[in-house]
Amino acid sequence: MQCSYFDAGRCRSCSQLDTAYDVQVRAKEDECRARLSSLGEQADGLTWLPTVTSPEAGFRNKAKMVVAGTTAQPTLGILDPLGSGVDLRACPLYSPAVHRLLPLLADFVGTAGLTPYDVATRRGELKHLLVTESPDGEFLVRFVLRTSESVLRIRKHLPGLLAAAPEVAVVSVNLQPEHKAVLEGEHEEVLTERSTLPMRVNDLVLHLPPRSFFQTNTALAAALYRQAAAWASDLGPASVLDLYCGVGGFALHLAAPGRHVVGVEASAEAVAGAASTAREARLAADFVAGDATAWPVDADLVVVNPPRRGLGPELAGRLEASSARAVVYSSCNAASLAVDLAAMPSWRPVEARLLDMFPHTRHYEVVTLLRRD
Repeated sequence: MQCSYFDAGRCRSCSQLDTAYDVQVRAKEDECRARLSSLGEQADGLTWLPTVTSPEAGFRNKAKMVVAGTTAQPTLGILDPLGSGVDLRACPLYSPAVHRLLPLLADFVGTAGLTPYDVATRRGELKHLLVTESPDGEFLVRFVLRTSESVLRIRKHLPGLLAAAPEVAVVSVNLQPEHKAVLEGEHEEVLTERSTLPMRVNDLVLHLPPRSFFQTNTALAAALYRQAAAWASDLGPASVLDLYCGVGGFALHLAAPGRHVVGVEASAEAVAGAASTAREARLAADFVAGDATAWPVDADLVVVNPPRRGLGPELAGRLEASSARAVVYSSCNAASLAVDLAAMPSWRPVEARLLDMFPHTRHYEVVTLLRRD
């Protein structure tokens, strides 16, 4: 992938971009396999399935743009080491549709009189523009603001934006008043009639609310869910528990006649989105807003997709003591995965697959099937 920003030294987020893609993938495979090999006998006999690679460009469904500059000439991208804005509207990680939308959003900053937030002076209102693209070409756009001062102006001028960009399906504002490196705050207000973005993944249409997690790479998310479904088909569990279920990607792909599926997620908005998909698809799956780390482990098959820090000793200990027959562990951090597996010595990884969810970086997703020793 060619990137003028990287070549000019203006953005180094894709830290591995000067390495050939096949070499990137091999390095990730070696690193991941070494992490799990550190488990010794516990990982003996582990079968590695072929790595799922990604398109090298245009694969990101999310654009997380820091807004800087001025109201008349905003930059959408990142901040340089001095705190000045670096405009990345033409970043090749995004699709042509995102490239067409971002200039319209930049124009809207001026039309609505939104003052970009200045980190040095701690003044201004608009901190981030967060854009999510669905496989069907629709968009969720979120304005992350310091205060509610400019919400009325956004509402006033929003019809003009929607007329210029009818592909924008959902618009919301998020308030993040604190001066710290946090992407968003707790308060979200949806400004459009529609409140969720339909994300078509395999044969399902997942409903994505503004404040909910979804994998950055839609094509590889689809492959991830297909892998879990294939394992579940072989295992034939009567019950499935999906912890950290988000909008229900794993749980809904594993739902089947005669199978009891429950998803647990801290975000009430994500749970509502997952329940909506289950109703529309007529799938037998229940979703609960709760703490995944404290939820009773009482299913034949348990699916876990924790944040980078991993499961932690409490949940790992309860999985170790549970009566579950199998675990599907999807991890974005092989180091914390290895720590968690070491805390679950009766569980043995039998199959694993690396998915290159984040090309040109050192990050990846690895999904592992665990069985009792």
